[in-house]
Parts: sequence; C-alpha cells; structure tokens
Amino acid sequence: MRLPTWLAQHLAALRALLVFTVLLGLAYPLALVAVGRLPGLDGRADGSLVTAGGETVGSSLIGQSFTDTDGNPVPRYFQSRPSAAGDGYDPTSTSASNLGPEDIVDTIATNLDDTTLSLLTQVCARSRAVGELNGVDGSRPYCTTDGVGAVLAVFRRDGLTGQATRVVSVNQTAPDTPFLTEYEGMPVELATPGEDYRAAGATIVPIRGDAPAEPAVPADAVTASGSGLDPHISPAYAELQVRRVARERGADPAAVRRLVEEHTTGRTLGFMGSPGVNVLALNLTLDREFPAR
Repeated sequence: MRLPTWLAQHLAALRALLVFTVLLGLAYPLALVAVGRLPGLDGRADGSLVTAGGETVGSSLIGQSFTDTDGNPVPRYFQSRPSAAGDGYDPTSTSASNLGPEDIVDTIATNLDDTTLSLLTQVCARSRAVGELNGVDGSRPYCTTDGVGAVLAVFRRDGLTGQATRVVSVNQTAPDTPFLTEYEGMPVELATPGEDYRAAGATIVPIRGDAPAEPAVPADAVTASGSGLDPHISPAYAELQVRRVARERGADPAAVRRLVEEHTTGRTLGFMGSPGVNVLALNLTLDREFPAR
C-alpha cells in the first residue's frame, strides 16, 4: 500500500528530525565532552581554573581586580586593567563600555549621583590615580590636572564663527578651579549642573594642554578591554608597577622584573595580538617568592 504523498513527506521530515536530534543534540555534545576530558584538555574545559593552597582563586582566562573591600588597589599586587563588565570582571556581564573617542563631555546632573562621566574623563581620572599609586606623572593630553577632560564650550557671536562671547569648562563644577583662566580673551566659567551647552549652541573644544605626547601611564592602564575580562596587562604597564610592588614586598626590583619577564607571553602564532602579562599568575608567584611582610 502506497502512502499518500503528504504523509510520506511528513514521515521523511520526522525521520530527519530524529536523526539530526541524535547526531547534533546528543552525539556531538557528548563527543565534545569526551574530548574535554582528555588529559591536558580537562583543565581548559573546566574553565582553566587556578588553585592555590587547595583553593580555587580564579581563572587564567578571566581577569580579576586586586583591591580591598573599599575598592582601593592593594599596593603589594600588580593591578589589572579597568573592566566595564558589570561592576568589574563579571563573567556574566561581559561587555565593553561602548563609549568612543568622541565621548568627551560629562553629563553633569543636578543630583551629582546621577552624573555620567565621559570616556575622556574616565581615562583622565584613571591616569591620575595610576600615576599617584606608582609615583609617576599621570598627566595625559586633553586632561586637566584634577583628572577630568579638558573641554570647553565656546559660544560665539555669530554661532560657529566670530568672537567668543562666553566660555565654559564643561567637565568642571564648583568648587573646582577652571583649568584655564581665560580663552580667546574671555574668562572661563565653571559648568552649571543640568545645563546642556551643546544644545544651547556652543562649540565643544577639547584643549590638549602641555602633557607629554607619550604619557608615562600606558593606554591599557586607563582603558577597558572589549570583553571586560582580559586577564593580561601589557609589559609596559607591568614595568610601571615593578618598583611599587618590590617596595611593598621588600624585594629587589630586579627580581620582581625577572618574574614579570617569566610571565610574559608573546604574540599568538608570532604575529597576532600583543605580548601580555597574566596578572593572576604573576601575583600568585609573587606570594610564593616574596610573601607579604
């Protein structure tokens, strides 16, 4: 007895569904689990977890912060780069800040707790803090000495042209002191919370200042990675921290620098990415070699 065409088609579809369910829904996942159990791969499959003293202290693939309960850097440890993932290095909220180079004006609300800092001000504040922590010059181009973006809102007589009639330092409010006393002959005012100077017709003008073209604080010390979970820092950022870590641990800077070199990995396949230092692995080695005093 020959089945009706429509029924034969449905049965064929059902058979295909069952076959692919077994292959892709059962066999393939189980095969991958089995591969992940092979010696040498089992640790990676479990998340590349790192243990110390019999306790899991982190993952070699996911960064973490080395701060105290108040969020302040612990001086005896190398510090990771900033993270925009959740409250910082949250693997359930991996993300970037989605802020770009044109994000230079803070949104200063009347309620200061609702203020949103621009990417520029975040970078400036981080650079200043890293400089103070490590005893180096934390200044950067387009940053004020108090760690905000050096940006002016300039009102002109003819809109975009003509003589300046009013100048406001848009990222500074009372009781700050304007980073410039005057601009094009006009006194520089402090910003008023809640006021949108761009919408009011001002031209936004970033001011470079006299900071060095190559800041002492490297870029990865002040910017988050795309995932927010990068476990590495650049060799330059690690070098910046060597003397502070050595001082806090009573160690020879040369010995600490040797450990940094040992934990520095090269480019992937010799040409992709940049050299990096795994911060967790380095700090664990420091705890073994130079325990906290």
